Amino acid sequence: MSWPTDADEADGSAGKGTGEVRKGSMSVAEAEQKKLKYPKVVFFIIGNEFCERFTYYGMRTILSIFLKNSLSLEESTATIIYHVFSCLCYFFPLLGAIIADSWLGKFKTIAYLSIVYAIGNIVIAFASATSLGIPSKELTYLGLILIAVGTGGIKPCVSSFGGEQFTVPQQARQLASFFSVFYFSINAGSLISTFLTPELRTTQCLGQDTCYPIAFGVPAVLMIVAIVIFFVGKPGYKITQPKGNIMLDVSKCIGSAVKNKTRGGQQKEHWLDYADPKYSKKLRDDTRAVLRVLLLFVPLPIFWALYDQQGSRWTFQANNMNGRIGSFVFKPDQMQVVNPILIMILLPLFDYAVYPLLAKMHIMRKPLQKMAVGGLLGAVAFVISGIVQGQLDPYLPVEPTSELAQVRVFSTLDCNVTVANERASPVVPAMGFWERTDVPAFGSAFVKLDLTGGCGSGTVRLNLTEKQVTLRPIRSCHLRTALMSLGNKRVTPI
Repeated sequence: MSWPTDADEADGSAGKGTGEVRKGSMSVAEAEQKKLKYPKVVFFIIGNEFCERFTYYGMRTILSIFLKNSLSLEESTATIIYHVFSCLCYFFPLLGAIIADSWLGKFKTIAYLSIVYAIGNIVIAFASATSLGIPSKELTYLGLILIAVGTGGIKPCVSSFGGEQFTVPQQARQLASFFSVFYFSINAGSLISTFLTPELRTTQCLGQDTCYPIAFGVPAVLMIVAIVIFFVGKPGYKITQPKGNIMLDVSKCIGSAVKNKTRGGQQKEHWLDYADPKYSKKLRDDTRAVLRVLLLFVPLPIFWALYDQQGSRWTFQANNMNGRIGSFVFKPDQMQVVNPILIMILLPLFDYAVYPLLAKMHIMRKPLQKMAVGGLLGAVAFVISGIVQGQLDPYLPVEPTSELAQVRVFSTLDCNVTVANERASPVVPAMGFWERTDVPAFGSAFVKLDLTGGCGSGTVRLNLTEKQVTLRPIRSCHLRTALMSLGNKRVTPI
């Protein structure tokens, strides 16, 4: 290492107090950074992340619609399952981090749990083939648990494992560029899969109008590809051994401090100072800083609880709309594609244009101010969603309540038909319909409809039970009973 020359000091390249030693016209840090090549092995990690995010978002995009339409679950039940699954996906990262830092290390944790992840996707792909007569609900729940364990377990490991491939601080700039590309790959995978899997869902296969096996199968294949990509890069990875989990150390430090403080003793400046001496002052100071920062995150669970409704309640809301924007018709679950599109457009726009402009105007210069404004905009979005739902409600069908059935008769005739029942004898106009929404069905019920008209007559007998609806249609009159509902379940007889 050489000291700065007079020429260096003259041109200000190594001024006093800069703390930077120059070698010629280049700092030592810059010289060392030039010697360290960009670790190309991280592109295997980026490719793995792209495929994994494609898998996760592709599967999750169609999950709510699948639970309702294919497994015949109620919207409320499908919503609960969807959010329990999402909750588990964000709970298991805690366990994944502990396992990686304390026992297996990041590489093995990613490798093993990715296999669990892939198995879960394969299970759901098979479970979605409901026409095969397999226990679809049970297999779906099993697959969701495996996926939650897999995606949650690897979530805290992949990005940090990629960061370990760089030497810091010499490659700080390269590390920053890696995380930018890494984040881009997340949104690219999300964007493509969120648009593609609903399209695959609406194709025909296995004698059905929908094809969930392909819609779930493609993400499963991408997860297998992600595993292959990850293992191909193994020879070039820097693999570090586990050194203990900081979260456990922090938890133990807090527990020790609380325990000792309750016992009393000499008064100390901060309650964390009551922790046992084996916990260093640095750990106590870091823990104190973490607890202060955590106050900023108190509102975030509320935000994310609302945000994740785009895959459940908002998707079901979109299902009640036509989805037409211009000449293109969006499917209900494709609505979620808006999120990655806006991220990829607005993120650079705000970073390079909006925020610098606002900073010059002395507006929203602090991160907390930006978070507050973002939270307010999120609240406005949900107010708008509520207004939209209020406009939709008058046009939605009335769902049958418990122990009540609904009967609707649609006429395809070109003459009027009288529908005589135990209450009245309404006249159904040509190409019209008649409905009764309060048929008692306490365990079972029998409904008889005498239909007469200028183009034929006959009798419809409906035997309604808790498990089935038996229909004897009128052949001579060519009337069709198109939809009947029992309790909160709908049955479409043939």
